[in-house]
This record gives sequence, structure tokens and C-alpha cells, in this order.
Amino acid sequence: MDLSAHEETATADVGVTTGFLARKLGVSPTTLRSWDRRYGLGPAVRADGHHRRWSRDDVAMIQEMCRLTAVGLPPAEAARAAKEAARGPGAVSPLLDARTRTGVRIPERPTTKAPGPGEAGPRSGTGLPSGDLGRYCRGLSRAAVRLDALAVQEQLAAAVRTHGLTRAWDEVMVPTLRAVGRKWESSGDRYVEVEHLLSWHVSATLRHAYVSAAGQAAHATASPVLLACLPDEQHTLPLEALNAALAERRVPVLTLGSAVPPEALMAAVRRVGPPAVVLWSQSRSTANLPLARHIAATSWGVRGARTRSQVLLTGPGWGGQPGPGLLRPRHLAEALRLVTAPDNRPYDGALAT
Repeated sequence: MDLSAHEETATADVGVTTGFLARKLGVSPTTLRSWDRRYGLGPAVRADGHHRRWSRDDVAMIQEMCRLTAVGLPPAEAARAAKEAARGPGAVSPLLDARTRTGVRIPERPTTKAPGPGEAGPRSGTGLPSGDLGRYCRGLSRAAVRLDALAVQEQLAAAVRTHGLTRAWDEVMVPTLRAVGRKWESSGDRYVEVEHLLSWHVSATLRHAYVSAAGQAAHATASPVLLACLPDEQHTLPLEALNAALAERRVPVLTLGSAVPPEALMAAVRRVGPPAVVLWSQSRSTANLPLARHIAATSWGVRGARTRSQVLLTGPGWGGQPGPGLLRPRHLAEALRLVTAPDNRPYDGALAT
């Protein structure tokens, strides 16, 4: 029997195995077989012996299925949209908006009641939030495991747009970063590239939020809040989140970034005279309580009206009670409250990472 044009193309392009495609996309081979059985998302041509061989067009269809389920479309509807896109006249542009790229509108999820300050939302068995926020976390995690940079950025932007920066950080970005970190630790460093990808895009999202907010703010005349990591501390994402959230609230902010030497930190305090100094420490090895106390005791201003900066100790590296004159916010929302309303009493906790 003569081969059809489609079969000739598929024969020339031998395609990839189910195992290879599963590893590429970060899904299990069982998932691919299930999608084939339930929704007809299998390879158009089978090799001899009925082994699945996925052509370039098949792979593109499955990638679209992964992307649509990651942004919240139910699997059955995502499968229909992916097959429609595969039958379309041209390739689907990866730059089109997630809600119109396939011509199918992705439904809005119902909003859920936001937990109050210090409250944790409901959690699933994976440690990720349940409900709407859990869907964002799972979609974000799956996109990161697939190394799908576009889907990762879409998920982050959608979370910030839907829930606001503070809640997106506390309840989407932080839980997903932790989940990916646990996956990396338990797999013998197999997923370190996933954590790097996710961290990079989280940072890009936070900096975009900061730049957008700072570009709309009037020139500040008040002294800025000073944010800095302790010497030898390289983890900056929590400070980037606070930096963006303060900018959204039109609070002047000056962020020095990672591993700030003590001399440079003290020089900045004296030059700027900040109303608050936020110090981040990820581990006990980088926490420096004497330095924090020295900053808290440093006065600045004109003679006769000298004042001191409030010092906020953020991050798990600080351990227990901070001591007099030092504040311990337990999450981003609490840090914002303490910075913007400095007379409020501190909580005993740690800003989330």
C-alpha cells in the first residue's frame, strides 16, 4: 500500500520515544499514555510493533497541552484546544496571550477569601496551598520542571495580576520555591537547573513590579527604607519582594543587595538616615546580631534632634527572640506593616523565604 503524504513525512522524521518526550516535558510516561487514551493526544503514526514515536507536530501538540493545563484549563478542554491548534493553518505563536493563543478563552477561577495577617491558607498534601492558589503553585512548579520559561513567566504574572504582589509572593512564589527546593534536595541535585530557572523568573517578576511602581512615583523627599543582606549572604529574593511591595506603596526604598560588607552598610546608614533598616539572613552562619545591635544604636540627624533607625531582622537565620530594639516580622505583609507603621509592636517570627 502506498504511504500517504502524512505517513511519508512521519516516516522520514522518525520522532522521539515516549520516555524521551516525558523527560523533556517533565511529565510521567503514564501521563502521556493517559492523555492518548482519554483525549486522543497520541502520536499520529505508530512505528512497527506499535511503539509510540512522537513527531515534531505531535510534540508541539503535547507542549500546548502542558501549557494550557498549567495555566488552569481543565484537561479535557485543554486537549480539545491543543488538537485544534495542531490542526490550524500555521504554528501557534508562543508570544500570544495565554487566554487567546488557541482561540479558546481560559475561564477565570473563583476568588477565595484571603487569609488574614499571619494566617496560613489551606494546604494540600504536597505542602502547597489548595484551591485557586494551589493551582497557580502546581502550574508554576510543573512549568519550571519542564524548563518552560514562557509558561513560568505567564504563571508568575497571572498570580501577581490576580492576587496582588504581596499575596502572590507569600502564597504562590514562596511555597513553589520551597517545593522545588525539596525536590532538588531529595533527588541528588538532579533539579538544580529547575530551581535556578524559577528563581531567575521570580526575581525578574519582582524587579518588573518595582520598576513599574517606581516609574509612577513622584520624586521622594523623605529618607528611604534601607534593605540589605548580611555579609556572606547571597539570598536576595525576599528583599526584592519587600523592595517591590514598598515601591507599590510609594515608600522610598534603597536596596543594597547581597553580601553587603559591615563598613559599607554602616556608611549607608549614616549617609541616608533611614527610618528603618531591614537585614536579611538565610542561615545562622550569616546572621550577625552584634552588627544589627550596632545599627540600632547608631543615631543620625541634626544635633538636638538625633534619632535612630528601626532595625528589622528578617529571614530564618536570626533564630529566636531578637532582643530589645530589634523587630522580627514573620512574613512580607508583617514587614510592610512594621515599616509603614513603625510604632506597631513586633511579632516573633520570620519573613518567609
